[in-house]
Amino acid sequence: MYTLKRLGIEDKEKIKAVFVSVFTHEPWCDDWSDKAQLDMYICDLIGQSYSLTYGLYDGAGELTGISLGHIKHWYTGTEYIIDELCIKTERQGAGAGTFFISEIEKAIKALGLKHIFLLTDSYVPAYEFYRKNGFAESETMVAFSKQIQ
Repeated sequence: MYTLKRLGIEDKEKIKAVFVSVFTHEPWCDDWSDKAQLDMYICDLIGQSYSLTYGLYDGAGELTGISLGHIKHWYTGTEYIIDELCIKTERQGAGAGTFFISEIEKAIKALGLKHIFLLTDSYVPAYEFYRKNGFAESETMVAFSKQIQ
């Protein structure tokens, strides 16, 4: 059994532990060895007045999943922009993520939000997870990036 809880800056260390445990391994292999950069990144996501962060806790009270995002007011309605979402690797594939998304949808609906928006890579398992959970790939939006030398 899982429960959803809204998290804040006071939960930063627990959030960082889950984040690093997932995203420094396959298929992402992100290098978060710079602890100061990690701390600034997590604070950017959870420490703003418009931040909206959720945690998924298992029956033993262990933080199992995190959703780090923010509220954005848009002409089509207020949105929850998910910047990072993950479930601990050892809990993936057993329904925790589907439960988490479902509970997030209920929570943001109660807040009056109308949409969830997120980006993911097309080559990671998360791509199929989101499709399975009712997310549609945008046919008109394209992500651009430019590295400044």
